[in-house]
Amino acid sequence: MKTNPRILLVEDDTNIATGLQKVMRANGYDVTALSRGDTGLERALAESFDVVVTDLKLPGLDGLELVRQLHQTKPKLPIILITAHGTTEIAIEATKWGAFDYVPKPFEVDELLDLTAKALESSRLMSEPVEMGEAASSRTAIVGKSRAMQSIYKEIGRIAATSVTVLIRGDTGTGKELIARAIYQHSDRANAPFIAINCAAIPEALLESELFGHERGSFTGADARRIGRFEQANGGTIFLDEIGDMNANLQAKLLRVLQEKSIQRVGGRENVPVDVRVIAATHRDLEAAIRERLFREDLFYRLSVVTIKLPPLNQRTDDIPDMVRYFLRRYGPEAGVAAPAITPEAIDLLKSQTWPGNVRELENTVRKTLLIARDYTISQDHVKEVLAKSREPAAVATQSHGAYITALMDQVERGEIQNAFAKMLADLEPELYSQAIARAQGNITKAAQWLGVTRLKMREKLKEFSLHPAQDDQSE
Repeated sequence: MKTNPRILLVEDDTNIATGLQKVMRANGYDVTALSRGDTGLERALAESFDVVVTDLKLPGLDGLELVRQLHQTKPKLPIILITAHGTTEIAIEATKWGAFDYVPKPFEVDELLDLTAKALESSRLMSEPVEMGEAASSRTAIVGKSRAMQSIYKEIGRIAATSVTVLIRGDTGTGKELIARAIYQHSDRANAPFIAINCAAIPEALLESELFGHERGSFTGADARRIGRFEQANGGTIFLDEIGDMNANLQAKLLRVLQEKSIQRVGGRENVPVDVRVIAATHRDLEAAIRERLFREDLFYRLSVVTIKLPPLNQRTDDIPDMVRYFLRRYGPEAGVAAPAITPEAIDLLKSQTWPGNVRELENTVRKTLLIARDYTISQDHVKEVLAKSREPAAVATQSHGAYITALMDQVERGEIQNAFAKMLADLEPELYSQAIARAQGNITKAAQWLGVTRLKMREKLKEFSLHPAQDDQSE
């Protein structure tokens, strides 16, 4: 059974503590509140919490000392410091000693909730083990025993203990973040921070400050100095996902970090030394971006000291049966199914798909199939029903091309999808094959010629979309 994240709140102001407990519990957190720094440290060391939120000035032991002692023993436990006005410099010291972040008083509750959510995600990425190969449990895993994946596991083992930069390449949904976490967890920096940033998910105007921090007054709204993610990751690893979406200005700053091992905060002149291993990932064709002058060639070579290329799912279909069984084991409990089962025919059908969304799409399909089948063994019909719904062309057929593309790009901007081209193909293919086989009056050979695909491909697609004509044998 899934449990609520546990938060330890150390705050001696009764009004603030009571208010924060109420808000955090309303947001699904299990909160333990204490008023002294020494008892807070004792409980944090003795029990398992996901995040610690502590005031700076406390009886018994101040927040700064609590951060220092707690971080030495539990370096992966995120600590958020609440500071009073005028104590920002002390808070920055606490950040250098291992605090995840700080929030100055007075603060908006939403700001603290956002920080808490970020700290939880950071804790999960650092602490949740990533299994490789054959997952023995339902924990997070990179599943697959194919030759391609075996080569990747060997590469992870070969480079993990070094400090070289790594560029992970692969289509959307192939599991690039899991590879980055596996490298981190097998590295000498496994007890130091692991900070993950999605460069495409943060507005360009904010990304520079997020990465490098800023000085007070450097831009409107910068009313205090802020430590960036590179400083927070000092001694550890930073994962820059979607590096191909980074703008030219930031590319130049990142290149300087890699060359000089130091950063400059936005609006600052001080060079701050950092010891951070950089792992980057992208689904973009960086060589093409270099030719179009959209990505720096010198940065590309700095990032790609080691390159790991993840294959799309349709190039390792032999791994699909293991993945399906893993996802059933992982998501069966949330669907209320104690011992989910699937027929060999249903697995064969899943193996025959093209999976433009790769492992992520397969994962979502298995979860939906579990909900439809409930306690019954998952059959081919269950899989067909889910596939037909997820690739339903109705919404496309009723829209003009312009309206469809507008809606698709709206989804991209909202972050609901990442690979618009793959989504467009998945949306349009059923309608294309449907019209082709209908106009060819069930003649698969003629329909395949019209579409410029092989007859085998045509048969596979018609089966995938439940369009295969009953008179197949007579019409060929």
